[in-house]
Amino acid sequence: MAVAAVAPPVGGVTPAPVHRDGLIRSLPLKAKIGGVILGFYILMAILGSSIAPNNPSTQTATVLGATAPSLHHLLGTTSFGQDVLSQLLVSMGSTVELGLLVGVIATALAMVVGLTAGYLGGAADEGLSLLANVFLVLPALPLLIVVLAESGSHSALVPEAVVLSVLGWAWGARVIRAQTLTLRSRDFVAAARESGERTWRIIFCEILPNEVSLIAASFVGTVLYAILTSVVLAFIGVVSLSTWSLGTMLYWAQGQEAIQIGAWWWWIPPGVAAATLGMSLVLLNFGLDELGNPRLRDTRGRKRRGRKQRPSDPTPVVREASS
Repeated sequence: MAVAAVAPPVGGVTPAPVHRDGLIRSLPLKAKIGGVILGFYILMAILGSSIAPNNPSTQTATVLGATAPSLHHLLGTTSFGQDVLSQLLVSMGSTVELGLLVGVIATALAMVVGLTAGYLGGAADEGLSLLANVFLVLPALPLLIVVLAESGSHSALVPEAVVLSVLGWAWGARVIRAQTLTLRSRDFVAAARESGERTWRIIFCEILPNEVSLIAASFVGTVLYAILTSVVLAFIGVVSLSTWSLGTMLYWAQGQEAIQIGAWWWWIPPGVAAATLGMSLVLLNFGLDELGNPRLRDTRGRKRRGRKQRPSDPTPVVREASS
């Protein structure tokens, strides 16, 4: 009689540890593409001011008027004779810096409120959830316009980052709270609570490590919100125009009628930079969500294998053993 026998695993052999190369290979393709593009822009932001060929605010062309790209000015000049490439390199630094600063502040607020409300429950949960709901229903863009326009110190980077952070933490807090509500009823949290662990230790050592991918996705989404909002605010002239940013470049290009005079090199580079920077963050956010979501992970694994095994499919036979 022939039966299907499966060779037993070799005893005493432990699975090999997951190396960094294996972790990188396990990342979704969307996250890899987004990470590469974002890394390029971060590198540009770090080195932009030092490698800019000219001062972005001074006239470098021999004559006034927008000139097309040339060997002396690779991205052309503005109608004021300013080098567009220098403006782009310097603007990328301030735009990325603002996005990362808002991401750090807003994500920290979301973590504190979401973890505290989700774990403590009761009156603390109701109060913090009410606070988050109030900030969720606030009209962010009109409020930003009013606050920054009336603020006497809106020319600095920090006040703008603080306002964007205060208006951008609530969504992340809601998501983290929902995940914390699920995790606090798990057996390992109950065991830690029964063993006498302190509340802060349970939150930061037991619950928080299980929400790393969710918090990372929230951080990336907040950075995207901050960058795109800052570009819009600068484009409509609400924030200070004394600091170069992608929105400031678009503001001056629109004000000097770059489209009407055909100076495409003046407005296309900052527009493409803002669009691709946002696209990289979206791809990275989708990739992190897929990495941290078991259902999306399983779907991606089935696609890689080529087809889904149905319950009616026969069990694969490893080797034949005769009795």
